[in-house]
Amino acid sequence: MKKLFFAGVFLVFFAGLAQAHFGMVIPSDSMVMQDDNRTVEVTLSFSHPFEGQGMDLVKPKQMKVEANGKTKNLLSSLKSRTVMGHKAWTLDYTVKKPGVYMFYMEPKPYWEPAEDCFIIHYTKTVITAFGDDEGWDKEIGLKTEIIPLAKPYGLYAGNVFQGIVKLDGKPVPYAEVEVEYYNQDGKAKAPTDYMVTQTIKADSKGVFTYAAPAAGWWGFAALNTADYTIKQDGQDKDVEMGAVLWIKFHAWK
Repeated sequence: MKKLFFAGVFLVFFAGLAQAHFGMVIPSDSMVMQDDNRTVEVTLSFSHPFEGQGMDLVKPKQMKVEANGKTKNLLSSLKSRTVMGHKAWTLDYTVKKPGVYMFYMEPKPYWEPAEDCFIIHYTKTVITAFGDDEGWDKEIGLKTEIIPLAKPYGLYAGNVFQGIVKLDGKPVPYAEVEVEYYNQDGKAKAPTDYMVTQTIKADSKGVFTYAAPAAGWWGFAALNTADYTIKQDGQDKDVEMGAVLWIKFHAWK
């Protein structure tokens, strides 16, 4: 019985290593050039991106884009679709002017029984169009947010990326940041479960550093506990508040 008990503990422990959640906002193009298709498809989902395991994403509370000093509500443009076998959303956005476009989503709280808490991931991605290169480090003003210190586009695999984790507009010292690769075609294999989600910590000023080892989309999720609770079955439950940023790293050719 003791052997069975400890075997069960180890199975739960190692399974838990690979279960990081990520809100996802993935555009079909991160750098729109003059000869490119000017309509960008943006896909919203919620998943364990390396393992290809999806969860249902109900229609978000907010979906917006900010560019050239203006903010546009995209909620009515969302169309239901399926990603990783679960409910997700997509929209088509036509880029008409040069600029840096920040797409961001605020989902509705997701109840996760395995963690006994709600999850809200404020998720964003940044694309640039037609040679404009200004404003990529602008702070949108989300409840929690990763502010890039390196351009969040035009990066090669192996480049160092840095960002500042903020909560209520203030840097979060020693914030924990989970990093995961979007294993879109399922070809990437992790040597062990420890390698599925990599975890780093920010410094005393909320700055974290990471070098992506391979080309593709990489998600950065800075996690904090909200200063409020939400009731579930009559009990107050904690809220995991994530600042999520998705960046595409390109292969060196």
